[in-house]
Amino acid sequence: MPLAAESYRAAGVDMDAASAIKQVIHSYAKLTHGPQVLGGAGFFAGLYHLTDYRDPVLVASTDNVGTKLKVAFLAGHFESVGVDVVNQNVNDIITCGARPLFFLDYIAMSKLDARAIELISRGISLACRQAGCALIGGETAELPGVYQRDAFDLAGFVVGAVERDAMIDGSTIVEGDVLLGVPSSGLHTNGYSLVRRIFDIDHTPSVLQRVFPELGKTLADELLTPHRGYWPLLEPVLPLVKGLGHITGGAWHKNVPRILPEGLAARIRLGAWAPPPIFRLIQQVGKVSDAEMYRVFNMGIGMALAVSPDKAGEVRALLPDAFPIGDVVRQRGDARIVFEG
Repeated sequence: MPLAAESYRAAGVDMDAASAIKQVIHSYAKLTHGPQVLGGAGFFAGLYHLTDYRDPVLVASTDNVGTKLKVAFLAGHFESVGVDVVNQNVNDIITCGARPLFFLDYIAMSKLDARAIELISRGISLACRQAGCALIGGETAELPGVYQRDAFDLAGFVVGAVERDAMIDGSTIVEGDVLLGVPSSGLHTNGYSLVRRIFDIDHTPSVLQRVFPELGKTLADELLTPHRGYWPLLEPVLPLVKGLGHITGGAWHKNVPRILPEGLAARIRLGAWAPPPIFRLIQQVGKVSDAEMYRVFNMGIGMALAVSPDKAGEVRALLPDAFPIGDVVRQRGDARIVFEG
């Protein structure tokens, strides 16, 4: 005997509510569509017509927002994490020189929250438009019994393209190349498990509404600052760049060395910039060592660029907020990254 809609709703899944929410998502998705998007919303799969490439290489990335979602839920602010899920993925494919083409999202909740999903979708749409990226599909799942009450997950998947002869892979980096840093907008989407423990956010969520003098704003406003999107900024300089490191999970020790050829290391001059106040506050309240701070957090730099010394001035002219943070040196011992100052 077929399961009635009322029975399914009693089991925790409201199909009518899900259908209404998807119509809202489709309306935001249409705002990101150009002529390359075929078929519109509602089909079984998203369709995208790849044009204007001679010898394209497709570049893909997928990631979720991590435990920053917990902060968003406790603060009741959701739009910024929609921006986050797009920008963190788009930033990853930029490191290969790829132009973002299309994006898909995945939102899963114990019980669908129409307001939260609309705000998340608005953030996703905004970030996609800023990156010139089409939102062509996704999944909104109601999973009672899988997630705790009111808990949710948010993940995304982006595909971009780059001409084969324009790919950026770090292979041409040599000793003496300059490392430039581009500022982050804050914590981005990493280190939130440590931050939640330091400020005891899970047990005392009211701390999110506290205005810290060091920040000049509430802790929630600071922690929910969206992950900065770098595509519009970096697109003009990509032909001049030898390597790009997106400072995300694993922070400096994981993300900078991965762009360097074997035998080379990154020498970072800590005096080249002052980490924003949020990082000093985290370190002071949590009594976190300098070494761990640079292993967990971006410390105010969201992208690291490796460029030839003779190109550094041109890159900085096109990218005004980039500045020298170090250089490439010969590796000594096991260290692929060395901090000085």
